[in-house]
This record gives sequence, C-alpha cells and structure tokens, in this order.
Amino acid sequence: MSTGEVYRVDWLPGTDVLHGTCHCGAEHTAQDPVAMWEWMLAHPDGHDPRGNGR
Repeated sequence: MSTGEVYRVDWLPGTDVLHGTCHCGAEHTAQDPVAMWEWMLAHPDGHDPRGNGR
C-alpha cells in the first residue's frame, strides 16, 4: 500500500548540514542524520507546514 508521502533529505555541500523536507512541506536542518529522520517520522509534532498562516 502506498501512502503517497514523500520525505526528502539533501546534504548541503561544503557543510555537515542536512536539509529535510517533510511530505507536509515543513522544513528542518540538522547535522545528525538520526535526528533528521526522527524529526521527519514524528510528523506532525514539531512541524509547521509552509503556507499555513502561522
């Protein structure tokens, strides 16, 4: 079964920083890959989706 959820993690070249985008549009940066995935998989806790007026 496909949920249609897409998670994206990009490495910012020249740094130790990862930039993640959740399927809801929220964005987050972290140096620790485990922390990045924990943030993504914790959806919606800690996520502020783009365009929601907050």
